[in-house]
Amino acid sequence: MAAVTVTHSAGAPGRGRPVPAAGGGDRSAETWKRHIVRQLKHRDLNQHHLFQDLIRFYSQLLEKSSLAKGMLSCSARRPSCDSISSLLHQNNLLRTTTGELAYQVVELQQQIKIKECFLEEQHARLLQVERRWAGASDERRELQERVERVQEENGALKMEYDGLLELQRAAETRLREEKVRGGHLLEDMIHLKQQAAARMNSRNERRSRAREANLQKELQSAARSKVTVDSSSAPTSRSTSPKNGNDTESTERGHARLFRSASATSPRILTSIRGLFHRKRRGHSVSSLEEDLMCPTGICLSARVPRRALQVLEAHEQGINAVRFSCSSDLLATGGTDRVIKLWEVRAGSLTHRGTLDGSTEGVTCVEFDPTGSRVLAASYDKSALLWRLEESVPKLTLTGHSRKVTAARFSGLHQVVTGSADRTIRLWDLHRAACVQVAEVASYCSDLVCSENCVISGHYDCKIRVWDTRSVSCFQELPAQGKVTSLDISSDQRQLLSCCRDDCLQLVDLRRRSSERVCFRAEGFKCGSDSTKAIISPDGCFLAAGSADGAVYIWNVSTGNLETCLPDKHSSSISAVSWSLSGQYVVSVDKSRLAVLWSDI
Repeated sequence: MAAVTVTHSAGAPGRGRPVPAAGGGDRSAETWKRHIVRQLKHRDLNQHHLFQDLIRFYSQLLEKSSLAKGMLSCSARRPSCDSISSLLHQNNLLRTTTGELAYQVVELQQQIKIKECFLEEQHARLLQVERRWAGASDERRELQERVERVQEENGALKMEYDGLLELQRAAETRLREEKVRGGHLLEDMIHLKQQAAARMNSRNERRSRAREANLQKELQSAARSKVTVDSSSAPTSRSTSPKNGNDTESTERGHARLFRSASATSPRILTSIRGLFHRKRRGHSVSSLEEDLMCPTGICLSARVPRRALQVLEAHEQGINAVRFSCSSDLLATGGTDRVIKLWEVRAGSLTHRGTLDGSTEGVTCVEFDPTGSRVLAASYDKSALLWRLEESVPKLTLTGHSRKVTAARFSGLHQVVTGSADRTIRLWDLHRAACVQVAEVASYCSDLVCSENCVISGHYDCKIRVWDTRSVSCFQELPAQGKVTSLDISSDQRQLLSCCRDDCLQLVDLRRRSSERVCFRAEGFKCGSDSTKAIISPDGCFLAAGSADGAVYIWNVSTGNLETCLPDKHSSSISAVSWSLSGQYVVSVDKSRLAVLWSDI
């Protein structure tokens, strides 16, 4: 039998009986007794359930043992017939009972084995669960350690982030202050420029008034003065007869009329006054009177196909993007990513540096001479186009208004400029006012453009060439291209349009025809090196020239459509632009590695 455990309250002086607390002894004793009784009843129920089968088997065993003892005592005496029969009956009953007990014992043993197997399985599962629990505990411990490390790292990152945030806020504060300061400086600079312009205008007005006053004085003095003819210097007649006297007098009167006093209606005076007022009207123009006089443009009767390189030089400190001959063919302009334009004189088959034009804050993308050859126009990555005079190294005019880099800038006349930009706009500028007068929205990136009579032709990255009417700012024709357009060029007679595309093909379009018939020019080895590769038409319109990514210059014959020649081995990188002199004698090619090569057939 299991022992009953009785729990004494702490600090009890005796054993087996609790000491009643002060003021409630009887109630505490009754509670303690009920607690003991409940524990005994609970133990009795548990033990009775566990030993019920054992008690039953034990009772049956006692009955069988008492029966066996009775049978043995009867067999010791002389048996009678009744006793023998009863003994046999008892023996049969004993056998039956013993067999049943043996069968029950076997069943119980089997059940015990089954229980033992189940118990072993439970123990195995328990061990497995304990191992899994131990592994989970280790993983949990590792995860807790990782969480702690991550929390520490997060704390450090949070502190670093807070520090960076403070630095960023301080930088933003300084940036705002610098922007405000820059705005103030810009306002001050604009104010100073306005004051300088006002002073210059006032000085010009004073000079104009002084010239007018001097001219007025000269006119008044000329009007007051009289010219007389000395009679001794008058021619005499060979005849001495009296009838010729009247002739002599009439001749003298005729000479006197020829030398009459100057008046305000004199043609010379009118010319002087007209020139004076013309200069006064042009006081705020960006063009001089000499620039308005169109110089005669030479016509190339036959262009020479270059055969060899006359000169190879490093023209810039960085890659060269554009090159252009002037109308006189004795001056060359190159522009590159080093933000300057360099002018070169072409003399006796060599290039001589003449000057440098500064003012662009970023790389130059396009260079153009005006029809007189006295001004240079350039497009720049700094979202502007700049205009220089050849005798000045700083730009005379800066055209700003595009929101992205300007990729092309062309003269549409002496006093008009057209620009194309990556912001998908084409703008027409008036140089008299230095302002944009027309804006055309385009659906694609504008890579290059050329100007013709009353129209502008632009090439775009969406494989289209658009023709614009400058009078109505509308696109009235679209020509398809086989690839992304990198450059455009128009012949000197404005009849043929050349386009270079990224599909390594040159296309020649006859602008006189409304149909979109195109002639394609390809060559083995020719590859368009970039999105801004420039191709040109020779001055006589008989040849096409373009630079390849392998550093060779390819020249095609327009009439045959075949490759005329290939000029290799002088450039070590992709050729970006080619220019053909208007005289037809020279070709210049430039590349991304700062080299410029002068070619000729000499």
